[in-house]
Amino acid sequence: MVITSAHIQPIVALIAGVLILIMPRFLNLVVAIYLIFIGLAGLGLFKMFHV
Repeated sequence: MVITSAHIQPIVALIAGVLILIMPRFLNLVVAIYLIFIGLAGLGLFKMFHV
């Protein structure tokens, strides 16, 4: 499987969900990191790394 920018959001969501289940105290941190990551991806920041 080739991971493209379209696969990043579901992968990050899955990781964030698992972290929230394991460590509910860190919910604020996980959500903040997720929102920043999705915002940067939405702005196209990660497209410049596509080779």
